[in-house]
Amino acid sequence: MDSFEWNKIFGGLLAGLLAVLCVSIVSDMMFARHLPEKPGYEVAGVEEGPAEGAPAAEAEKPAAFYLASADVAKGEAVFKKCAACHNVDPGGANGTGPALHGVVGRGIAAAPGFGYSDALAGMKGKSWDWDALWGWLKSPKAYAAGNKMSFAGIAKPEDRAAVIAYLNSKSASPLPLPAAPAEEAAPAAEEAPAAEAAAPADAAAK
Repeated sequence: MDSFEWNKIFGGLLAGLLAVLCVSIVSDMMFARHLPEKPGYEVAGVEEGPAEGAPAAEAEKPAAFYLASADVAKGEAVFKKCAACHNVDPGGANGTGPALHGVVGRGIAAAPGFGYSDALAGMKGKSWDWDALWGWLKSPKAYAAGNKMSFAGIAKPEDRAAVIAYLNSKSASPLPLPAAPAEEAAPAAEEAPAAEAAAPADAAAK
């Protein structure tokens, strides 16, 4: 096959590739792609922020409010996520975390034989009362910065109270749960203008 035949073959291939390229460019111009405003699927675990104008989340009430009606059975269920590191049985050994039998009312950093972080060791002299446990279980990192516990905390106050009630039940002498605090009194009505308040007295003097 001479060079003239090869030139015709290469010329045909180039012409074909050029035609395909032109068709691709024209089709892109005629059929522009539009991405959807919202993806067709959502990534699990990603939470959207509150919608504009949505009401603010209700402020958390004091610990005693939730502890007064805490459900021990629910606390046992929630505590299962902690059972891999903590033992609640009488005489139970320390694990990754200290043994927690009788922890309610016990001194902080007081479990025998457990190596506490400096953050908790520095709190010796204080005790795990209701408020201390409440703050710790809400966010160990915020309660004692630098402690070794990697647990993020229990966000729901009802679950937090249930776990504390369960821990309280795992004791030789459980403490009585605190009574619910009295609800705050409604704001007093606005005082009437001074002129209106003085009106009855003026009328009586006439």
